[in-house]
Amino acid sequence: MRRVYMDANATTPLLPEVMEAMRPYWMENFGNASSIHLHGQQARTGVDRARETMAEFFNCHEAEVVFNSGGTEGDNTALFGLLRPGDHFVTTAIEHSAILQTAHRLAERGVETTYVAPQPNGLIDPAGISQALRPQTRLVSVMLANNETGVLQPVEEIGKIAAEAGVFFHIDAVQGAGKVKFDVRRFGCHLLSISAHKMHGPKGVGAMFVRRGTPVESLLVGGSHERRRRAGTENVPGIVGLGKAAELAMHSLEDGTLDRLTELRNRLETEILKLPGTGLNSGRDVARVANTTNIWFDQLEGEALVIALDLKGVAVSGGSACHSGATEPSHVLMAMGVDKTRARASLRFSLLKTATEADVDYVLMVVPEAVEHLRALSPVEAGTLG
Repeated sequence: MRRVYMDANATTPLLPEVMEAMRPYWMENFGNASSIHLHGQQARTGVDRARETMAEFFNCHEAEVVFNSGGTEGDNTALFGLLRPGDHFVTTAIEHSAILQTAHRLAERGVETTYVAPQPNGLIDPAGISQALRPQTRLVSVMLANNETGVLQPVEEIGKIAAEAGVFFHIDAVQGAGKVKFDVRRFGCHLLSISAHKMHGPKGVGAMFVRRGTPVESLLVGGSHERRRRAGTENVPGIVGLGKAAELAMHSLEDGTLDRLTELRNRLETEILKLPGTGLNSGRDVARVANTTNIWFDQLEGEALVIALDLKGVAVSGGSACHSGATEPSHVLMAMGVDKTRARASLRFSLLKTATEADVDYVLMVVPEAVEHLRALSPVEAGTLG
């Protein structure tokens, strides 16, 4: 049976070039990058080269790149590293749980958080961020691209608002990495987090941009690794893999890959929306990353459709992979004003950069079959779930 993977926002496979770049650092160049002998120097060379690449990727100085374990650690570091009892924090209701759950933990420590709701099209209004600011506000955190809808947020405008107010600005850019050209100076952020496995790199490694002079405390303490900003022996193969993935991502931003991906996504979206009782969980008039669409299917449970499609060889998602198995509908869709029934009937299709016309053809063949079959089994009459 043919298999088509359309859950790239959950994770992506290693590209062959990334695997080859990592291979020597598991075997021949296995040293500790903090050691001064030849084995350590070989490992340090791999880390240094990756740091150079990431500085180009972020458009920052090499000294502003901090390697870590991924997006969750980066998000946690930004919040725990800056916020103290009595501070006020501004974020949005559509953030990843790595931000939202950290904010809940900080509430126990005396940090108050304001959650700005999105507009029905999934976009955060910068005016909402501005209105939420207080004299006690120390940090604003807004994601670059939403992991469920793909909507790109106006981070440049928000960065200007934060700068005028004199508060720190963090961007969770995990879902934007490799899909949007990064420029932390243009974004106006003090901190930015990414994860390698969302951009065809390895799991368990990521990086942060930390603007020089930002007084963020290290989440992990111990050795003097990463200029004392992140203790722990460096994951050299992972860091090398992240660097290679970033290099390839920068090429794909220039070679027409994203335009091709946008065309595939739009074709997939347009054809699926021809099915009765379907709709798009974002505005078509808002900017989105090239690979993502989120569609509701009335009279269905999204989880049942995910399973039905998987049995036909198509991997999609009901929402964030971090909430798989959860009984509650997507907090993102709920914040956008989608009712619970429709939120539970929604699927996210997120294409790999390697997706082909044949992949889309296959998905467009099996989705109508699965929808028709499940609706035939449903005792609910058409139109009653809208």
